[in-house]
Amino acid sequence: MRSKNHHPGSGPRIGRGLIGIALIGMLSLGGANCSGGGGEDQAAQDTLTRRQKDSIISTLPVPGAGAVGKALDAADAAKARAEQHDTIG
Repeated sequence: MRSKNHHPGSGPRIGRGLIGIALIGMLSLGGANCSGGGGEDQAAQDTLTRRQKDSIISTLPVPGAGAVGKALDAADAAKARAEQHDTIG
């Protein structure tokens, strides 16, 4: 039985941050596909690494940017732990 305060469409929703990340990803892929240049030309023009691009995105005032920054921090921490374990032996 539904409560009196239930409204259609008020069920679980995807977080706005996740939607923002998805939009950023789709826009970046769409821009790469619309360039019209060859694969080698595009690679020569693209001087930023994926990590540098993600770092820039993490500073933008868009939904999900904070999550990108947290993901970068988590990746850095995991890399540091792996390097520490490699030096133990």
